[in-house]
Amino acid sequence: MPAELDAQTLIARHRPTLDQALEAIRTRAYWSPHPEHPKAYGENGSLDPAAGKAAFDALLGTRLDLGQPGTDAWVGGEVSPYGIELGVTYPHADIDVLLPAMTAGQAAWRDAGAEARAAVCLEILKRISDRSHEFAHAVMHTSGQAYLMAFQAGGPHAQDRGLEAVAYAYAEQTRVPAAAEWTKPQGKRDPLTLTKSFTAVPRGIGLVVGCNTFPTWNGYPGLFASLATGNAVLVKPHPRAVLPLALTVAAAREVLTAAGFDANLVALAAEAPGEGLAKTLATRPEIRIIDYTGSTAFGDWLETHARQAQVFTEKAGVNAVVVESTDDYRGMLANLAFSLSLYSGQMCTTPQNLLIPRDGIRTDQGPKSYDEVTADLAAAVDGLLGDDARANALLGAIVNPDVKARLEAAAQLGEVALASRAVPHPDFPDAVVRTPVIVKLDGARKHWDEAAYLSECFGPVSFAVAVDSAAEATELLRRGIREKGAMTVGAYTTDPEVERTVEQVCLEEAAQLSLNLTGGVYVNQTAAFSDLHGSGGNPAANAALTDGAFVANRFRIIEVRRPS
Repeated sequence: MPAELDAQTLIARHRPTLDQALEAIRTRAYWSPHPEHPKAYGENGSLDPAAGKAAFDALLGTRLDLGQPGTDAWVGGEVSPYGIELGVTYPHADIDVLLPAMTAGQAAWRDAGAEARAAVCLEILKRISDRSHEFAHAVMHTSGQAYLMAFQAGGPHAQDRGLEAVAYAYAEQTRVPAAAEWTKPQGKRDPLTLTKSFTAVPRGIGLVVGCNTFPTWNGYPGLFASLATGNAVLVKPHPRAVLPLALTVAAAREVLTAAGFDANLVALAAEAPGEGLAKTLATRPEIRIIDYTGSTAFGDWLETHARQAQVFTEKAGVNAVVVESTDDYRGMLANLAFSLSLYSGQMCTTPQNLLIPRDGIRTDQGPKSYDEVTADLAAAVDGLLGDDARANALLGAIVNPDVKARLEAAAQLGEVALASRAVPHPDFPDAVVRTPVIVKLDGARKHWDEAAYLSECFGPVSFAVAVDSAAEATELLRRGIREKGAMTVGAYTTDPEVERTVEQVCLEEAAQLSLNLTGGVYVNQTAAFSDLHGSGGNPAANAALTDGAFVANRFRIIEVRRPS
């Protein structure tokens, strides 16, 4: 059957977007082709909010048949953090059948070339973008994000990250020309002449191990980086967050088929309860690339045992903010309060440790003691979340019982500056919604307090750590990054020397730094095409989303030489 979409049609359709993405990663200026306002959808074939909700509702209780080879059972069991059972079942694969089927189409996909692969990837992203409201409900009811955040982070922002990966992949693959004429003079003899061709060849099958909290945002960079560089991609979602990535795989298979490629270049690996499929897949010889977001323990296991694969990990870290001085005290408090509250702190970029001199800080409102700063921050969080409707819109739901247990245990670690409270949800009475807790700890103690603040406490938990000086704060910052890693670092200071020292620590320990944020940009948010997520240079992650290093080792350049 002929392809519905030939490569040239797709290239003509998407080349302008690819060119804009290439320019954006070059300039690092703001740009996005995916509107982040929900009202922008509903025309030109995209689903409006009501249609997106209806599409999601129609999925509940159904079997999502992807037409994959090797299906030997149907698995499911997702329960929304908002308390509803999704009831969707997915194909469980016999991997001895599925993996060989995935490799069958790689030669044609390789030979299509970087531009055609990029165009196919952009068509996949376009079709996903048109269903952003449907995907938002899928993300909301698997991650616990509030709807607007699920729409933006799980939709347009995730799509931006996928497109960013495609742009980097295209740039790296085309750095070497496809062909060259080579002539070497030989003096009086005839010159030596060769015709040389250079082809980007894939490593093999890429495995994407999905996470519970940001299944699309964290999943799309690796998925599209591997696919755009010629590799087949097997998506292994987190058991509690299958639906968003299953819908992604379905969209990819649809586009690949329409474009005349093998649909099995992208496949889903849903697992049975307790199966531990990620470990089984990660050491298969066919798996040559692994993208993983999750716990340090399993990330370390992958880096140690998946020796046959190029492994990209984003693991746990301990993010810190140095609070030394500010010329906008109210703005600082508001900014920190939002950062601590967004999605109940269930982001790998949320600040955990606030390093505050015990003698206080200088502000535009006069000196503020350590106790005043912590009390004022607690009041800012309380004010932000005092209205239950606004609290639900910012906090979302607690994603799993482990986060709730950590939140409850944190109150026993020290003096509580802000107690957590339960927030009732008007639409989902079974949702577990909790405001953040802020606990006061002492940086001078070298046992109990240190064990608390030098460990990641994932969720809505922050520690206000009293330190003797700005110098001690920066050394504690350095130690935390070096020993535990950090996805983000923040600092508030009006002192040029303190700013220079903090910046130097981040340069030396390879951590991304945000200084003196007091407006609508927050330390735990990053913009695709401009900001780097993680650095790949400290224990929190061995890769950055997204830079050239994230894509360049997913393929190799193979040369063929012939006499001219």
